[in-house]
Amino acid sequence: MKLLAVETATEACSAALAIDGVITERYSVAGNTHSKLILPMIDGLMTAAGLSPGDLDGLAFGCGPGSFTGVRIATGVIQGIAFGLDLPVVPVSTLKAIAQDYFDHDDSHDVAFVAMDARMGEIFWGVYQRNAQGSAELIGNEAVIPATAIVFPDLCGVGIGAGWAVYRHELTERLAGRVSAYETDHLPRARAVARLGELGFRDGLAVPVELAMPVYLRDKVAKKESER
Repeated sequence: MKLLAVETATEACSAALAIDGVITERYSVAGNTHSKLILPMIDGLMTAAGLSPGDLDGLAFGCGPGSFTGVRIATGVIQGIAFGLDLPVVPVSTLKAIAQDYFDHDDSHDVAFVAMDARMGEIFWGVYQRNAQGSAELIGNEAVIPATAIVFPDLCGVGIGAGWAVYRHELTERLAGRVSAYETDHLPRARAVARLGELGFRDGLAVPVELAMPVYLRDKVAKKESER
């Protein structure tokens, strides 16, 4: 299978190409330049692999949550390619991609408490467990929530994600005895989106392009002054 994946939901911008399970990636911490970088990243990957767009079998993208603009960039790029080539798409949670990348490169823990800074005093939150096949499985629900109000299972694991840098005191207090360490430098990467995309195709989770939509979790991207 030949699958193209993109992830732009945070300050990290990346594209990945999976060819029969072998994944190559272009990655950059890019600030606000994702719209300028993502297409050249895709072109570079395809050229290096000697592929044309018509050789692709499917697509995957980080569908959020994350930056409103960033999530829209990934969605727009993938929708454009999918419409043009009539390709199926696997939407992949950005939180799940963070957990999967940790599980793929570190076997110290089998549970990941993932937190991304959602601004407005909240975090994007999800708890993932490594299954027998090494893939991340969501426990409970993803949510946008104050760090002091997180919901979590009675399990121990590692805290990962940039939300731990901002709300480490609140999170460690709330998860007392369940988190032995936390790592704040984990950003979502297209290599994990590609891996999860391949699994999604295997499990029948691919959707037609019109159903490949972003996930924001939060209904509002801004609050009125009276609501703050």
